[in-house]
Amino acid sequence: MDQILNKVGSYWLGQKANKEFNSVGDDLNSMSSSIEGGAKWLVNKFKGKLQKPLPELLKEYDLAVGIFPRDATNYEFNEETRKLIVYIPSVCEVGYKDSSVLRFSTTVTGYLEKGKLVDIEGIKTKVLVWVKVTCISSEKSKLNFTAGMKKSRNRDAYEVLRDGISVDKF
Repeated sequence: MDQILNKVGSYWLGQKANKEFNSVGDDLNSMSSSIEGGAKWLVNKFKGKLQKPLPELLKEYDLAVGIFPRDATNYEFNEETRKLIVYIPSVCEVGYKDSSVLRFSTTVTGYLEKGKLVDIEGIKTKVLVWVKVTCISSEKSKLNFTAGMKKSRNRDAYEVLRDGISVDKF
């Protein structure tokens, strides 16, 4: 009797496990077919295509590699629309060697073009008061920040990755 119960139990557990594995496979298939835009990087990881580090992506688009805080390593980038979403663990400020300061929200979005990041949401800079940065563009040795007004800064101040300092609010 014990042998019969063991075989029935084993069969039942095996069937249950197969059903769960099939369910996970179905979920992955439906997820990959329903995912649009920026989240394609996740599917690409499942397919074996590794995502390049954020500094490499910025360099590829001719932007300074140290614009974002060092711990901003997770991002989504849609190559068709060029939409970039950068995830930062906590709201923080980063000070640069030219004494400028940028404040980052936990999510920064924008559209990446050759030499510029436009339609930015989630970055502020201090110009007497905190002002929203809407565009960062690169011209040779200068980075231009549009934040209510256009301000040029030396690009080399942003070529080194720096740590962000936690702040209470964005």
